Amino acid sequence: MAHAVDVITELTADHREMDETFDILEQAVPAAERQTAAERLTIELVRHTVAEQEHLHPILREVLPDGDLIADREIADHARMEKILKDLEGLDADRPRFDLLVVALRAEVTAHVWDEEENLFPRLRETCAQEVLERMGEGVRRAKLRAPRPPGTPPAAAPRTGLVEHARALVMDRDPR
Repeated sequence: MAHAVDVITELTADHREMDETFDILEQAVPAAERQTAAERLTIELVRHTVAEQEHLHPILREVLPDGDLIADREIADHARMEKILKDLEGLDADRPRFDLLVVALRAEVTAHVWDEEENLFPRLRETCAQEVLERMGEGVRRAKLRAPRPPGTPPAAAPRTGLVEHARALVMDRDPR
């Protein structure tokens, strides 16, 4: 019987997907392609963030002696990323500020990913049973599936919300309006 994919494998795959989307965003020439890549990245990051907050952070608080501190730091990292995403919303991709925000966002995401993969994930592997990691992985997958993502086509933002809030509401299974 095949083993389920654990939370570390699941979140690491998300990290690689975000790297690829950043590469597309930075290499795309037409502004429309860059805009689409930025919207895709917004949805990927929000889905990932919500999944971590629902399924990773509670376990960190429970199983690691400094779990509260780590989870709070993760939440602060996510808040900084979402602030940049909100600043990107509605900004034309051909504006110089757009490029500056993408560079800032990539720096935030890269630092966060490095810390998780080099520090947090090894500690989780040492602390948690494989079954726990697999249950968490399933929870992360379910959380991300609540917000369907057609290939290359992020859902349109609701009239009274920005893309970040709309994506967060979809992932958390709430009405975004």
